[in-house]
Amino acid sequence: MGVVKQDHTKNTFAQKVHLVEGVGNEFFSKSLFAGIALGLPLVIVLAAGLSFNWFPVIALLTFVPVFAVFNITYANVAAPIRPQRGLAGLPLEEYITIKDSSLKSSYNGKSKIPMETFFEAYFAEKIDIKMDMLDLLEARYDWAKFVITISQAKFFLTQWIPETLWHSRKQDEDQVRDHYDRGDDFYEAFLGDTMVYTSGIVLDPKRRETLEEIQQNKLDLLTSKLLLKKGDKFLDIGCGWGALAVDAAKKGANVTGVTIARKQAKYCEDRAERNGVGKNVRILCMDYRDMPIEKFDKISCVEMSEHVGILRYQTFLRQLRELLDDDGIIFLQIAGLRRAWQYEDFVWGLFMAKYIFPGADASPPLNWVIEQFERAGFEIQSVDNIGVHYSATIYRWYTNWLKNKAVIKKKYGERWYRIWEFFLAYSTIIARQGSATCYQLIAHKNLNAVDRTRYVSRRLYA
Repeated sequence: MGVVKQDHTKNTFAQKVHLVEGVGNEFFSKSLFAGIALGLPLVIVLAAGLSFNWFPVIALLTFVPVFAVFNITYANVAAPIRPQRGLAGLPLEEYITIKDSSLKSSYNGKSKIPMETFFEAYFAEKIDIKMDMLDLLEARYDWAKFVITISQAKFFLTQWIPETLWHSRKQDEDQVRDHYDRGDDFYEAFLGDTMVYTSGIVLDPKRRETLEEIQQNKLDLLTSKLLLKKGDKFLDIGCGWGALAVDAAKKGANVTGVTIARKQAKYCEDRAERNGVGKNVRILCMDYRDMPIEKFDKISCVEMSEHVGILRYQTFLRQLRELLDDDGIIFLQIAGLRRAWQYEDFVWGLFMAKYIFPGADASPPLNWVIEQFERAGFEIQSVDNIGVHYSATIYRWYTNWLKNKAVIKKKYGERWYRIWEFFLAYSTIIARQGSATCYQLIAHKNLNAVDRTRYVSRRLYA
């Protein structure tokens, strides 16, 4: 069996080729890790003849390196969650061309290359691929292995953890503006005319709906879930390029959009004017922490709260509670990793943190998000998993990116083209297989007086 090649311009969803499970939580031994994490400092204390008062200090100092070494080792030696069958069993050379001599001497024939080693070398043009990137990644378990490399462990310890613990205004501003102010044409090359950088919604799986259709489906579903009506004061936090703000204004709402990205703010204002709703759309270019204190009937936060960060998330939700009218409704769309993890999920997640969404560490499993909302005084009214819809959305972004290959390479260079080619292809698969997924939540203040009967006739599915 050779590599399966698909026509990515016709399918609604990227078709599954190999149903392969990797190493993950199912066989992960927490007791073994705990034994090593506690046993090592005990051995050090005994061997050095120290007082047991030193035990907690040494345990704290050794925890992070033990955690890193344990996971690097476990990912290499543990058995996969399910037997890996159906792979073509082809040599590495059938998939990629390694141009770097040192890499070539280490990875050849049936030896598998770590995924992180592959994509870093691909971005640096030390490796070329012999087929479409998405087709290549569908067969990834035949030629790649999913282990935590030393460089990824270093990134996690020296950059991801400090950024997660800090999340200063300056850090958030620099990361967001570096990302979203890169150039509108860069994003238009894959987002298309909609300029919506969040998941759409597929309504007709029997035909390939256009990107424009599935994004409008999402906007209609979102405003329907919010029970948006004419005259509502509506706040959209992380308003992007303004598609939702303009759509809500067209439906009669008085909209305030917030973004920290300067180019996005200008784009939003121009978009509102072009669509004849400039008087009903107010765009604030500021950090979300500086939003003016006023009451809103409806609030949306569509894939922005990931950037708030884990440590500041509860404060953020309490800020939203103060901004929401007592009978108001919040819509949250959030992407996050699954709890039943595999190491491949982390390899992808660390790539995303380094290259695509730095600082977006609030991307946890669903149970954590619900806990945060309830602690902040909200009641969750509904939750929909739209991960497969996200896969379909990114699939269309990927085909758009390929169509604009020459334009992107000319202006932004080979490296940026390759990074986004890999990101979009891999994320199509990741969202489809559930490594990371996306949820839509509807919530309101958990007060006795809230009218809960208003939800009776709502749609019960995405």
